[in-house]
Amino acid sequence: MIYRWASSTDIGRLRDHNEDAVHPSGHGTAGGGFVAAVADGMGGHVAGEVASNLALEAAVETTGGPVPRVRAGNWAVMGRIRDEPELSGMGTTLTLGVFGEDGDLAIGHVGDSRAYLIREGRIRQLTRDHSLVAELIESGRLDPADAAGHPFRSVITRALGLEQDVDVDVVEERLAPGDRVVLCSDGLTSMIDDGDIEEILSGSADPETAVAALVEAANSAGGNDNITVVVVAVADDPED
Repeated sequence: MIYRWASSTDIGRLRDHNEDAVHPSGHGTAGGGFVAAVADGMGGHVAGEVASNLALEAAVETTGGPVPRVRAGNWAVMGRIRDEPELSGMGTTLTLGVFGEDGDLAIGHVGDSRAYLIREGRIRQLTRDHSLVAELIESGRLDPADAAGHPFRSVITRALGLEQDVDVDVVEERLAPGDRVVLCSDGLTSMIDDGDIEEILSGSADPETAVAALVEAANSAGGNDNITVVVVAVADDPED
């Protein structure tokens, strides 16, 4: 399987620094063993950026499946907090995909960054948000239509850096030629909805165009947060 990918991380229109991190950066083509990830840091002006970059670097450098990679990211953040107690309270989301040469995709996920699959023009969210709002919706105490305006919409219930043993969600998918996979921080999904993402991905010819269009759409809608996106297009022929 051939993977054509592109990524971007943008400060947005209201923040004065970027606490997101992304891997890989830029654009390219890859076969088996390809890893893509998005992390969204929290914990203050410096600490959020430290946490997201530490976790991402450790996860990407670790071998194996998504669970040991995400846990390595968690240990990296916990280790820095142990060495520098003034950074206590920092943390990060991490959504990481391991793309196999046969089309198998394994995702490790903690937090409210997301992974989507766009197949035959239809979008499907692969990950489940670890957030207070998501829990309220699942329990029937909040209408999904009211989620965007909820005062606690940014409160996450699970993140790296909070405890030594983090619970990692795992999602597995068998990809097919023509599929698109999107990994993104909530700076995208808090600004535009799934229908907008579906429309942009269905109308974009290549990952670079899609990524640029998604970031622009989020900024046009307000750009309230840092915006980070990876788009991976799946093909079975290098010429596709």
